[in-house]
Amino acid sequence: MSMSVKVGSLITLLVVLAAYLYRKQTNDNLNDRLGHVLSGLLRAERKVPQPKTRVALGFGSCSDIFVDALSVIDGLNLLPPETPEHFDSVNSTEQLAKLAAYFFQHGAAAERYVSNASLFQTILDISDSIQGRRWNLGGNAPVMANRMALEGLDVLLGARLTNNLASSLAPNVKVTGKTTSSEEDVHIVLEYKTGEKWGRYVSPRANRLILHSDTGNPYLQSLENFQEELKTFKPSLIVIGGLQMMDNFPFEQGQRLERLHKLQNLLAQVSPSTKIHFEMASFTDSALLKEIYTTVMIHSDSLGMNEQELPNLVGLLTHGRITLVSESYPRVATVLDQMRLVYNKMRKSHRTGRKLTRLHVHTLAYQAILTTKSSSWKNTMSAAAKASLTAHRHVCGSSYIDVLKSKLIMDDSFARSVSDSTDKVNFLENRPVSCWDEDDYQICVAPVLVCTNVLQTAGGGDNISSAGLVLQL
Repeated sequence: MSMSVKVGSLITLLVVLAAYLYRKQTNDNLNDRLGHVLSGLLRAERKVPQPKTRVALGFGSCSDIFVDALSVIDGLNLLPPETPEHFDSVNSTEQLAKLAAYFFQHGAAAERYVSNASLFQTILDISDSIQGRRWNLGGNAPVMANRMALEGLDVLLGARLTNNLASSLAPNVKVTGKTTSSEEDVHIVLEYKTGEKWGRYVSPRANRLILHSDTGNPYLQSLENFQEELKTFKPSLIVIGGLQMMDNFPFEQGQRLERLHKLQNLLAQVSPSTKIHFEMASFTDSALLKEIYTTVMIHSDSLGMNEQELPNLVGLLTHGRITLVSESYPRVATVLDQMRLVYNKMRKSHRTGRKLTRLHVHTLAYQAILTTKSSSWKNTMSAAAKASLTAHRHVCGSSYIDVLKSKLIMDDSFARSVSDSTDKVNFLENRPVSCWDEDDYQICVAPVLVCTNVLQTAGGGDNISSAGLVLQL
């Protein structure tokens, strides 16, 4: 072997070794940084003891089947459509393919009613045959109830459950009404990961498309029993969710509004000492969201939503229309401006005796909580930290947070407002939750240690919102 070949081989070896050492040093530095952030979040979470109080939650229940989206798409022989398209509800495989592509390409979460019962059953049969599929208790209120029970609270759940679903609840959850023997509603949760491909479509982030064909939940069946039980239960907080099941459901004329007015009557009678929180969801019917705004939101002290539901509400408040898809990774400044807009408009508009005093927006990258300084909401910093940690725990499916299965996608600094890019908050590793006062409210922003080993995304918002609320009671 010639001397030049030996020298060339040695140089190649040294380059490879240097690259390896550089990557190792970079990874070590990154893991150290993640470790500091995790320690800071845990300190903030543990700063406040878990409260011992009562909460009541409604409505709805179902069985969730979690399944790989692309496996179901293959099982249905769905080809990637030439043109993605949005539909308010699904009636055919062609519509499903176009709808799936519409949200898949944006990495956006969605929940849609399948009006074709036989198609829904076909999708369900295929989903249940796929290896690795999982069945869990579902529905906004039951999922939030289990999370709050896990945190040590006494919980009243307004839902009509089968014996099968009731067995999945924590022992400190009391259910209003009797169990039912009727068939339970099922939600099909089609999950996909970041970077997955379907033809020319690539998902920019992990998310899910939820399909349902509910027959009971849209009617808020447990409403009357829930209202009766509240008289003696006397909770410190009432949480309302699951109203998206009304979206595009074929009610008889006036039936939907009649049920919402009954819910409004319940909320109007709640003692001022009991807080009310409304958990947003995915809506496509502007008329329904307007009805929910006037019957539920204006009776609420607190609102919870994700990065897609916030622009939905902003659109409703500014021009009366819903925004179907928004940014997957919105800037902090953008979200804060939208939160201020919602807060100010809802505080100044015609309202009931209650005023909005809390907003919680949960995104993939960070948690943002706004609370009125004169309100009785407590521990905003610790609540933001707990919400952030719960996001990782839920998506990774583990109470232990492993920095090797984590990443930060929040910037090292962020502007407080789009209108002033010079007014920035620097992200500190050892004190990762940033809080400051403005006008009559406080804002806290906490980074999320984003799980890179995704088990599930569905139910994330319910768990995150619940965890944030617990420390603020």
